[in-house]
Amino acid sequence: MSETICAISTAAGMGAIAIVRVSGDEAINIVSKIFKNCKGDRPLTELQPRRALYGNIMNADGSILDEVVCTTFVAPHSFTGENSVEIACHGSQFIQQSILQLLLENGCRLATPGEFTQRAFTNGKMDLSQAEAVADVIASNSAASHRLAINQMRGGFSRELAKLRQSLLDFVSLIELELDFSEEEVEFADRQRMITIVDEIRYKIKNLADSFKLGNAIKNGIPVAIVGETNVGKSTLLNWLLNEEKAIVSDVHGTTRDVIEDTMMLDGLLFRFIDTAGIRQTNDAVESLGIERTFRKMKEASIVLLTIDSSYVLGEINDFIGTYLPRIKDKQVAVVFNKTDIITSAKRAELENIALPENAVRLFISAKQNQNKQALLDTLLRLAKIDQQEERNVVVTNMRHYEALTKALDAINRVNEGLLANLSGDLLSRDIRDCMHFLGEITGEITNDNVLANIFSKFCIGK
Repeated sequence: MSETICAISTAAGMGAIAIVRVSGDEAINIVSKIFKNCKGDRPLTELQPRRALYGNIMNADGSILDEVVCTTFVAPHSFTGENSVEIACHGSQFIQQSILQLLLENGCRLATPGEFTQRAFTNGKMDLSQAEAVADVIASNSAASHRLAINQMRGGFSRELAKLRQSLLDFVSLIELELDFSEEEVEFADRQRMITIVDEIRYKIKNLADSFKLGNAIKNGIPVAIVGETNVGKSTLLNWLLNEEKAIVSDVHGTTRDVIEDTMMLDGLLFRFIDTAGIRQTNDAVESLGIERTFRKMKEASIVLLTIDSSYVLGEINDFIGTYLPRIKDKQVAVVFNKTDIITSAKRAELENIALPENAVRLFISAKQNQNKQALLDTLLRLAKIDQQEERNVVVTNMRHYEALTKALDAINRVNEGLLANLSGDLLSRDIRDCMHFLGEITGEITNDNVLANIFSKFCIGK
């Protein structure tokens, strides 16, 4: 018999309505002890499952604590797979805590963080990756991150992993069958066919692992580094994008000495802008540290806004582009020619003729004069390449999943190398089982109590 747990599921504080959740074998019986149907025609224990009943929560002395609505769920048809009750009460903190106290006095105990979801996992209502997606849905801060979390919670990722594990199981079964009949020289599949199958599995695992870069950016915000020399308008550009005075703007060189970050929502997508220290030769120790961070942020960013003062002489601009564009050849880059309000049409024509690599686009703006902002925003959306996410069935957003996929990929790569080296089936079988093991860790088919405790401890209480 499982212990009956209770917790407040709504956010801390006072609101119009709060939800108190109860789950466990005795959930309905315990709540019925403190709940009285206003009509008095039937107790909560006789309520048809998944129906709501209006009534009162009664104090021990028989007085009314609150008017509530109770909804019952009978195992296994509930979130946790257990008997459950949800009590919708008024949002007073006093009422919420009083209901909890009454439940504790009648046989419940307080739930630990994530215990409701952990019970759902334990009772087979969802696998571990789906359980983790519950937390991601709660924490989602953009339309894109919400879409990814919902897809994972509904089992999109799990289905992909199930297909991979089945392919691996079929493959290892074939190898072991050959081992059983090796003395009779029976061959069930030639090595080239095995290599083809393994290549297909390798491709799918690698594709999932590679999607983590995109998924992590969507989940935590796409990092955009604003990079350039001193006094080219980087801080003005940041303030312009955010519509607030986030960074200090000054004509003095080297004003920005540290990294300044802030986020904005654009078309349902979170962008994380990073204003960096201006790049120049300096003997100032503090400014030098800021410039070192600039180069580090360039490496970490998905998009780089390489900001240039359009009024600089053409040779200086060419030198700067030639020096720094090669450093970010693996990034999506917008070469942003700022201060275009103070240059001639002839100078603009020269800037338009500067050759740029394929990964870079060219933009002309004036952050100070609010010119061409929409073109910059449209470019950011295009460079984010979130349309790639729509083309993928699954995008990985969880570091634990990524690490397991990386280990699975290493294992299947060893299988491929073994096939090419004509290793025996028993050696190949060991690596295939390793690959299956790591994929099983993601869904919780293979796990341990420490992993579960670590995962669910990060959930909020009541979920």
